[in-house]
Amino acid sequence: MRTPQVVALGGSLLRPEELENRKMWLGKLRQLAVHIEGNSRKLGIVVGGGLPAREGIELAKNMISNPDRLDEVGIAATRLNATIIQQIFLDMGCNVAVTIPVSTKEAADLLEQHNIVVMGGTNPGHTTDAVAVSFARDCGASDCIIATNVSHIFNKDPRTNDDAEPFFEMKIAELVDLTGTDRLKPGQSAVVDPIAVGIAQEFDINIAVLDGRDLDLVESALDGKDFVGTIVRS
Repeated sequence: MRTPQVVALGGSLLRPEELENRKMWLGKLRQLAVHIEGNSRKLGIVVGGGLPAREGIELAKNMISNPDRLDEVGIAATRLNATIIQQIFLDMGCNVAVTIPVSTKEAADLLEQHNIVVMGGTNPGHTTDAVAVSFARDCGASDCIIATNVSHIFNKDPRTNDDAEPFFEMKIAELVDLTGTDRLKPGQSAVVDPIAVGIAQEFDINIAVLDGRDLDLVESALDGKDFVGTIVRS
């Protein structure tokens, strides 16, 4: 049996303002689940909070000063998004865990019994990137795919810098130099969470970063084929 695999799906991929694209994206995600299960493979999926998380945090932040409590709002949003995907898979009859795990250890245990496990966030201070890398560690996966809304890791933010240059391959130590190690603020985002990078470095987990709006790229990465994105080797 093949080694389990883990993918982090950024919450931005479920954006409600892209209604038609979202419908097509979810349809392709269903096909990917069928592909994974049909080949008797095991896949852990960690879903981000996206717009619901940001809106919830924005609503609460003027009344809540404790960043951990604001993170709990975001975590609740990730679990809502995870439940949506889980229920879609269950409706198809997929062998997916019927609970949303609240820890990566619980998720790894469930993956031993199911082909697919879907989860959201776990603890304050850890984005779903960090959860996904921790899930990979706990289930014995050697790599973690981070599917987001950018094509690569860049040397600077491509949204604000026209001269940003992509990395196609890099070492984990280079990524540590780029991201630093500081915890992100509630609602803040980065191409790769610094906490996730630190966990990957400690446990020799490779990271692939790609544009998850194109699920063909995710499937290619899961199948070990060439894909457009950044490979970060431990």
